[in-house]
Amino acid sequence: MAKNWNPDSWKTHEAKHMPVYPDSARLNAVESTLTSFPPLVFAGEARALTADLAEVAAGRGFLLQGGDCAESFAEFHPNNIRDTFRVLLQMAVVLTFASKQPVVKVGRMAGQFAKPRSSPTETVDGVELPSYLGDNINGIEFTPESRIPDPERLLKAYSQSAATLNLLRAFAHGGYANLRQVHQWTLDFMDRSPWAQKFAEVSDRIGEALDFMQACGIDPQTVPQLQGTSFYTSHEALLLPYEQALTRQDSLTGQWYDCSAHMLWIGDRTRFDGSAHVEFLRGVGNPLGMKCGPSLSADALLKLLDTLNPARQAGRITLISRFGHDKVEAGLAPLVGAVAREGHPVVWSCDPMHGNVIKADNGYKTRPFDRILSEVKGFFAVHRAEGTHAGGIHIEMTGRDVTECTGGAIALTQEGLADRYHTHCDPRLNAAQSLELAFLLAEELNREASERTRQAA
Repeated sequence: MAKNWNPDSWKTHEAKHMPVYPDSARLNAVESTLTSFPPLVFAGEARALTADLAEVAAGRGFLLQGGDCAESFAEFHPNNIRDTFRVLLQMAVVLTFASKQPVVKVGRMAGQFAKPRSSPTETVDGVELPSYLGDNINGIEFTPESRIPDPERLLKAYSQSAATLNLLRAFAHGGYANLRQVHQWTLDFMDRSPWAQKFAEVSDRIGEALDFMQACGIDPQTVPQLQGTSFYTSHEALLLPYEQALTRQDSLTGQWYDCSAHMLWIGDRTRFDGSAHVEFLRGVGNPLGMKCGPSLSADALLKLLDTLNPARQAGRITLISRFGHDKVEAGLAPLVGAVAREGHPVVWSCDPMHGNVIKADNGYKTRPFDRILSEVKGFFAVHRAEGTHAGGIHIEMTGRDVTECTGGAIALTQEGLADRYHTHCDPRLNAAQSLELAFLLAEELNREASERTRQAA
C-alpha cells in the first residue's frame, strides 16, 4: 500500500482541469450519495487485468484499448454499446491471429465522460462562455445555464456507467462473443467493404483455423474460451471527487481500489510534478495508464514511474505514447530507452489519435487516417530499434458509421465530414476504419511474430 496516502490526500495538491462548482453543498451531497452506491467494478477484476497486462509487459500479449473520445448522455443506447463492443472484438480476433498472442481488450467505456480542454472558455459569434467539459460536468448546448457545472450530472453518469457495464458483461459472457460468430461478422462486413480483397488472405486463414479446430472437436460448445471473453473498462481519472467517491478498500487485501473502472489513466495535461491526479492514483491498486507526449522528458517520466509504481509491479503501468506522426520516432525513442535501462516493467501502447488532429478547410476537426497509420508504424519502428515490445494501441473509435476521420479505404474526404459528424469532442474512427487499421496493424504484428520465431530457432 502507498505510504502517507488516503483517498482525499489529493486535495493538498494542485488539481488542474477540474470544474469549479458554484454550489459546494450540492456537490458534497452528491459525493455522499455516490459513496453509498455499489462499486461499479471489483478489486479482483482489477487484479485480473493487472495480471493480463503483466503478460503484455513481458512481451507475451498485446493491449487493444478503444472507444469513445467522450461518452455522452444523448448517444446512450444499447445498439451503440453493442456496435462498439463488436468492432473491438473483430479487431481483437485479427490481432490475435496475427500476433499469435493473447489480446487484452479494454474499452474506453462506462465512465469516459470528462475531457480536459485546451481553453477554459470558448467564443461563438462574439459570445464567450465556459468550455464544455463533458456530460458528467456540464452541457454541450451553448447557453450560460448549460455551461454551469452541475453535480447532479455525476449521478446520471454513474447510472449510465452501471447500465453500460451490465450490458458489456452480458455480451462478454452470454454467448455474444462466440469466436466463430465474431469472425462471421468480419466476413459479412468485408463483403461490403472496398478493402475486402486486400485483406482476404488473412481473413481466409482465420476461417481455416476455425474450421480445423471444429474438425478436431474444439468449438464454442465444448471450450468456454471460444464462447466468451474477458473485457475490461477504463477512463481518464480526471474528475477526482467522483473517483474518490467510488474508491473502496478491498476486504481481502486492505488495498484501496478506484471502483469506477478496471483501469484509470492520467492525461498529458495532468501528470505534472505535484499533480493531484498523480497523488490520487498512486494510492489505488488499479492498473494505471499514463499519456506520454512531446512535453515529457525522460527524467520526468522516470520520476513519475517511481512515484506511481515504486515496487515495480509488472502490469501496473501502461505508458501511452501520443506524439504525432512526424514526431513519434524522435520523441519516443529516448523515453523507451530510459525506461528499459532503468528496468521498469511497463506496457508501451500507442495513441495515434491525439497528436494528429487537424482543422479541415470547412472548419471541422478531423484526423487523417494516413497520419494515424504513420504514427503506428513509427511506434513499431522505435521498438524494433530499441529491442523492446510494442505492446498495444489506444484509439478513439466507434462502431457507428460516422464521418469524422478522413481517408482510409473508404476514402472519406473533407467534404464528406458533414454527413455524419456526431462526436461531442474529438473525431473518431468509424467501424470500417477501425477494422482496416486492425488489418494493417496485423502486418506489423506478423513481422514481430516472425522475428520471435526466427530468434527462437
